Amino acid sequence: MDTFALVVTIGVALGFTYTNGFHDSANAIATSVSTRALTPRAALAMAAVMNLAGAFLGSGVAKTVSKGLIETPHGNRGMWILFAALVGAIVWNLITWYFGLPSSSSHALFGGMVGAALAGGIGVLWDGVVDKVVIPMFVSPVVGLVAGYLVMVVILWMFRRANPHKAKRGFRIAQTVSAAAMALGHGLQDAQKTMGIVVMALVIADVQTADAAIPIWVKIACAVMLSLGTYAGGWRIMRTLGRKIIELDPPQGFAAETTGASIMFGSAFLFHAPISTTHVITSAIMGVGATKRVNAVRWGVAKNIILGWFITMPAAALVAAVSFWIVNLAFV
Repeated sequence: MDTFALVVTIGVALGFTYTNGFHDSANAIATSVSTRALTPRAALAMAAVMNLAGAFLGSGVAKTVSKGLIETPHGNRGMWILFAALVGAIVWNLITWYFGLPSSSSHALFGGMVGAALAGGIGVLWDGVVDKVVIPMFVSPVVGLVAGYLVMVVILWMFRRANPHKAKRGFRIAQTVSAAAMALGHGLQDAQKTMGIVVMALVIADVQTADAAIPIWVKIACAVMLSLGTYAGGWRIMRTLGRKIIELDPPQGFAAETTGASIMFGSAFLFHAPISTTHVITSAIMGVGATKRVNAVRWGVAKNIILGWFITMPAAALVAAVSFWIVNLAFV
């Protein structure tokens, strides 16, 4: 049963990474596709490659996920707790994808971990949850909103005398770089979150110790699944990010992507904080759009998105708790 539980849990973890890829692919490429800087397929291919590369850039976020949020459970019960956490995250990802709502795969995973841990009777490291998840959940969108606004103001000032058509053409080219940076940051952040879960599973199964380095096969598997999911594309969410919040032009798209990528790299390397790529790029788009005029942003759509952010963790936690109770009845 130990080996079976380990294989199933790792398989579901990789399945979650795949849903994360197609759910969050819009984060990296929606702006560049909506401004026609890149064709959808070219953007998806570029994002998939950069996701793959980003996964190998660090391990700080993975360590936070594997050791900083819940106590490491033990035995088959512990493995089913991880399994239930992943089910909670996957179900919420699929629900929000279906409705085209750019919710956070990261917070779905964290909510699933907390819900499954509580249902399974193991400790939640609330200090870690607050410091590494809750505070960044509130701070990163504010930073994204303000930084996006300021970056766009600087661009408008620097190019105030430029020929508008030439400037837009130049920013359309520059967006290929900023979109690549977003995709690299997405790989850096989101592939590592699943690596952290797989490492927990290996520790529970006594395959490796908690302090050991992340095995290379884990990095490759998580990176490849995230890339495949990204290439599958999340068209429903892409329409919401690229068109429904605000109609973006190339300078705005460049400003939003540059802001989002900078915040993701900074949080991963400086704080090892697993922030939501969805929160960051969505708030950056809002901040950039507000420079045109405040009512240029469709705040009704933004309100629905933000409401989704707040219910993601509790909803995923509830699904994970129910999943654990079902598995517990069936196998334990």
